[in-house]
This record gives sequence, C-alpha cells and structure tokens, in this order.
Amino acid sequence: MIRKPAVSGQFYPSNPAALEKEVRSYFDTDVKPVKALGIVSPHAGYIYSGRVAGEVFCRVEVPERVVIMGPNHRGRGTDAAVMSSGKWSMPMGDVTLDTELAGKLISSSKLVKENESAHAMEHSLEVQVPFVQAIRDDFLLTPLALGHLSLSECLKLGEALAAAIKEIKEDVLIVASSDMTHYEPHESAKEKDMDAVEHILNLDPEGLYDTVRGRGITMCGVLPVTVMLKAAIVLGAKKAELIDYKTSGETSGDYGSVVGYAGLIVS
Repeated sequence: MIRKPAVSGQFYPSNPAALEKEVRSYFDTDVKPVKALGIVSPHAGYIYSGRVAGEVFCRVEVPERVVIMGPNHRGRGTDAAVMSSGKWSMPMGDVTLDTELAGKLISSSKLVKENESAHAMEHSLEVQVPFVQAIRDDFLLTPLALGHLSLSECLKLGEALAAAIKEIKEDVLIVASSDMTHYEPHESAKEKDMDAVEHILNLDPEGLYDTVRGRGITMCGVLPVTVMLKAAIVLGAKKAELIDYKTSGETSGDYGSVVGYAGLIVS
C-alpha cells in the first residue's frame, strides 16, 4: 500500500528542495534538542502554523519510531484508524510504516482498527511528516486518525498506546496534531486556548477533554492530545512546556476571525 500525499502543493510546497528549505527556515538552530515523550504541533498551511510547528520539532530528539495522531476531519473510516503496512509517499521521500508497533497497538486496544480510507485525504497527520523528515531521514511511522471518542475511550487508548510502546522497548515520539480555537476574534481565541493549554501543562488529560467540550472550544485535535497526554503519563512524563502560541491573525492581519496554534513538549 502506497499512500499518496493529499495536500502537497496546498498546505506545503510540493517541490522537495523548496519544502525542505521552508521547513528548516522554521527551525531555531541555536537550541539543543531534548528527549521527549510527546509533542503538540499544529497542522494548518505552513504559512500560518509552520513557525509554531518548527519551534517544537527542532527542540526534541526524533527517535527511529514516531507515532503521529491527528483528528479525522472528514469522518471517513473508523474512529481509531491505523495504517500498519506499506509506505507514505511524500515529496521529501517515502516513509515506511511501522508494522511492529501498529500491530502491538491493535493487539492492545479494541478501539484501533486497520483502515486506509480514514487516512486517504486527511491532512492533519501528513503535514507533520516533513518536519520529522527534516530532522531524521529514516524513521518508522505509525499514523493514527481519531474521531468520535469519549473521554473514557481516549484514556483507554492512551493506556494501550503506552503498553504497545513499552513492548517495543525503544524510544518513541508521540506527535499529537491539533489546531486550537477556530474562527473567533484573536483575544477570545487566545483566552480559551490558554485555558486548554493550562490543562496540558498540568498533565491533565481529563481536565483538557472536559474543558474543551464544556466551554465549546473548537480545538480540533483534543482527542489526539488527550490520548498523547495519557500515554505520556503512563510512560513516566513529569512535565509539559509551552513553546509557542500564535494565531492566524498574526500572519493575515485579520484579528477578527482567527485560528489558534499552540506548540508544546511533554517529557
């Protein structure tokens, strides 16, 4: 199975050299990468969210195995859809899927199902891949698209992901792909987003999920972030750090209707 890119030339450049140059332009070359269990990274067009994503990725060590979880925007396929074999074709080169880790995750969780259709047109995972490729040429990818999961299901999935990673007995970076508030004025979006971010900083997946749902915060990746937080806690996470926060208004100049972007590291 070869998955072709769905948003190449739209969310990011399709030319390999131009893409790598742009991704690297978002990296801070003066920082020393640290070992991390998970990160939160946005997934809009690079012109809007690339700087925040780059600031996060350049600060973490990228091991041989990477899990990327994102929201299923199109509602296709199953609610916890993984691809376990084949490759993802990307402008900067093909990425091999992690058959071993995906298999252990399927065995650990009744929620996770093999499903290609959920990934075919989904952008939230795809836009993260070039950032990983710019840091590490060769890695194994476990892609997981999530939709319509309860808090209980998110927590159970996080536990299952941690169990699968423990079985692998190797370092794994868990990337939770999420944008924050959508289409509100800059100030109200930032206020809501900082409320959600506070729960991430407190390593509080339950509080994050309940706050986002309770306040009607349009954080599209609340499910993957909740799952990542639970998995990281089980794996021994001790802290989280907010690296950057911006809104689309800072790029477009339109502060009346923005999308928020937050980048965090969990270690």
